[in-house]
Amino acid sequence: MPISSHSHSGQFCGHAKNTLEEMVKTAISLKMETFAMTEHMPRDEEDLYPEESGQVEIEQTAADLVDLMNRYYAEAVRLRDVYAPQIKLLVGFESEWIRPSSAGLVVRLVQQYQFDLFVGSIHHLHTIPIDFDKLRYEAARKVSGGTDELVFEDYFDEQYVMLQTLKPPVVGHFDLIRLFSDDPDRSFKPMKDVWQKILRNLEFIAGYGGLVELNSAAIRKGMSEPYPKVEICEEFLKLGGRFTLSDDSHGVEQIAQNYHRVFEAITRIGIQDIYCFERGGEKVDDRFGHVRVRSHTVVSLADHPGFAALNR
Repeated sequence: MPISSHSHSGQFCGHAKNTLEEMVKTAISLKMETFAMTEHMPRDEEDLYPEESGQVEIEQTAADLVDLMNRYYAEAVRLRDVYAPQIKLLVGFESEWIRPSSAGLVVRLVQQYQFDLFVGSIHHLHTIPIDFDKLRYEAARKVSGGTDELVFEDYFDEQYVMLQTLKPPVVGHFDLIRLFSDDPDRSFKPMKDVWQKILRNLEFIAGYGGLVELNSAAIRKGMSEPYPKVEICEEFLKLGGRFTLSDDSHGVEQIAQNYHRVFEAITRIGIQDIYCFERGGEKVDDRFGHVRVRSHTVVSLADHPGFAALNR
């Protein structure tokens, strides 16, 4: 049952590597069953990353990013059809939540294309990127009041607004805010206000049926547990929340990377089922009427013939 609900390619993302087709071929070689292609959505001119203002592949204007999305969608649909006999490919995108106008950009994308899903993520706080580098994280922290606890509070409040507005099918790297904090592995529980906001957000996600991704990228970036932390996953499980599995890959070498470590966390948490989207069947979301949620037992993940290949 190896799956990934979140990935990027160097063909359509300035901080990734490899073509989209190379990503798909690698997923096939690793015996993955479902692989979601979820390139970043276009952003406003003022929100371009430094990498995008100096690259040839991804040009310097917001209009160019719109064109890039058009080319991505066409290529993703082509690959989905070509490789249908070998793998279930999903065509989606990763949303951004930077300012209130972000909601309109997401809605237009969903209306313009026939996507299968999107990953609802926050990479900015106070319009500042919080996962690009330590310097920018510190700038956002300063706006929040100067401490990790205060910036955590602002992050989960902003996430709550995003969740209420977009109700994303997949919630991306739920606790990304800890990446550049002073201690990314510290527990959130002693921070009472932060913890209450986390519980509030989890309850809302469980209420509308969103999937929280178990994202292995946190381990790749030096943390001991995936996004979200085990303590958060335990609470979401108590609420009847459902999880999906993501590598958040930005190149072929990252596909399914550290999945064995995520499986260890799954075992500790006590998760029995992993969910993913697939095309066909009874609709679960009016925006994506051609898509349904499929469940797989964790036992089937451990027993899958591809798991040995993914154990890296």
